[in-house]
Amino acid sequence: MGDVEMKPVATTIDEFAPVPPESSPPDALDVLANALRARGTGGLSPAAALLAWYDWALHLLLSPGKQRSLLEKALQKQQRFTRYALRAASARTCPTCIEPLEQDRRFADPAWQHWPFNVIHQGFLLQQQWWHNATSGVRGVSLHHENMVTFAGRQWLDMWSPANFMWSNPEVLHAVAASGGANLWRGAMNFFDDARRLALDDAPAGAEGFVVGKDVAVTPGTVMFRNRLIELIQYTPTTPEVHAEPILIVPSWIMKYYILDLSPHNSMVKYLVEQGHTVFIVSWKNPTAADRDLGLDDYRSLGIMDALDAVTAIVPGRKVQAVGYCLGGTLLSIAAAAMARDGDERLQSLTLLAAEVDFRESGEIALFIDESQLAWLEAGMWDKGYLDGNQMAGAFQMLNSRDLIWSRRVREYLLGERQTFNDLMAWNADATRMPYRMHGEYLRRLYLGNDLAEGRYHVGGRPVVLADIDVPMLIVGTVRDHVAPWQSVYKMHLLNDTELTFVLTRGGHNAGVVSEPGHPRRSFQIATRAAGARYVDPQRWRAKTQLREGSWWPAWQEWLARRSSGRVAPPVTDGIPNAYVALDDAPGTYVAMR
Repeated sequence: MGDVEMKPVATTIDEFAPVPPESSPPDALDVLANALRARGTGGLSPAAALLAWYDWALHLLLSPGKQRSLLEKALQKQQRFTRYALRAASARTCPTCIEPLEQDRRFADPAWQHWPFNVIHQGFLLQQQWWHNATSGVRGVSLHHENMVTFAGRQWLDMWSPANFMWSNPEVLHAVAASGGANLWRGAMNFFDDARRLALDDAPAGAEGFVVGKDVAVTPGTVMFRNRLIELIQYTPTTPEVHAEPILIVPSWIMKYYILDLSPHNSMVKYLVEQGHTVFIVSWKNPTAADRDLGLDDYRSLGIMDALDAVTAIVPGRKVQAVGYCLGGTLLSIAAAAMARDGDERLQSLTLLAAEVDFRESGEIALFIDESQLAWLEAGMWDKGYLDGNQMAGAFQMLNSRDLIWSRRVREYLLGERQTFNDLMAWNADATRMPYRMHGEYLRRLYLGNDLAEGRYHVGGRPVVLADIDVPMLIVGTVRDHVAPWQSVYKMHLLNDTELTFVLTRGGHNAGVVSEPGHPRRSFQIATRAAGARYVDPQRWRAKTQLREGSWWPAWQEWLARRSSGRVAPPVTDGIPNAYVALDDAPGTYVAMR
């Protein structure tokens, strides 16, 4: 036999790794066509919606057992409704046949318990319950499509609620009778004022009472560093001595930073300063078309690492207690994991506020995120170079349209009552934009790919792993969070085994975090898992952890204080590098950019 040439055997794991599909840029004609269509749909993909409805309808058509169950439920509800209607017609009041959900306050007024409005709203609630049964539990439908169809059905029913129309809402009819129709005149004026503000891109009515730097974001401080993406604010100490380790707060870039420095009575920044902490906060620039190519790693390097360099130069020889809120917490987790991998030991502790690191079970915002929707969204951003803040605000409003859209319109346009505007609402109306590249990257890599939790997220050409983080952590979840459900936030217990303190607080994504001492009807649970301890699932954790009344801020502040090495004199500016000098007074210039 002749000699056979032997080829060397592959010995590295990478040689056996699957080859990713070839990535090619989208056709410019497709992008242009989709961009034009996206303008007419508000950035929502009709293909995504049609696919969800088709998936649900086809599987329902092929499920005779589910059809029989729905028919039986419909007959049962019809019988209940008929019996209730007959009793209601012969009695002034009678027991209801169905109660609204706990968070549904549309029918709370006693007038809804009188005929015929009791019959009207009970029929609506029965129908709402039946449609929930119809859109859920159909075997074979993907979970994402089921959630989309259930969400869309709820949106449609909320739009046609009897509370939304003058002739079927007893509160509105009573207001018409009591005022001689003046409420409708005031409502019309409110409507035309809102339409004018929308056309001129003005702030909503009442926002003028909350001027940044005058009414909100007024804690004294100084901008100590600025680059093309952030301003770093250092707040003026108010105590003769401060905790040795400074605090660096990283808010999400989809919000203005002053959510954490609202009015003086509910400013987290002011509270921490008064407790003797040296506080720094990142103020993100509101990007423009010129920033379209800023990526997620630019936000990590320019946003977090540059800020950390500045803090450790201004307060030399001290580690930093890092705090991240929402996506700012996600990005801070990435940075902390990369630092741990590379031997950078500048962090003393890590606090994450309503921040997800595992996106497999994220909130209802994920209903707007799939391949079809992202292709549509990216096409809509292509010509502008950014995602408009109003689009993101609209998506968040849809998550709670019953309260944020329909109930508000009833109050302002039918009852003629302007809502009492507060600082949180003014902040919420101060929309921000997101660069084209960064927005696509974080949606694809974090939400769709879940790369961070599954070890595929790379920094500097190498993967970062959350298990490498070895500093104490405090994680905060909020009970009614539609954006980052607390069970999803809790997953850090599965991804890291360092000492971890978990806090579950009453409220939503924003109000649960902005929960100052003295705020009525606040409560929280807190427990610490020792390093290396066994896993406890979230439901069991909640069942066995004591409920405490009041704000969670003091418990967090005590946790920070225990990780401080003592009290020292406030930092001075003498001797710090010239790159970090006072540039402007807080709140700086970036926060005012629209």
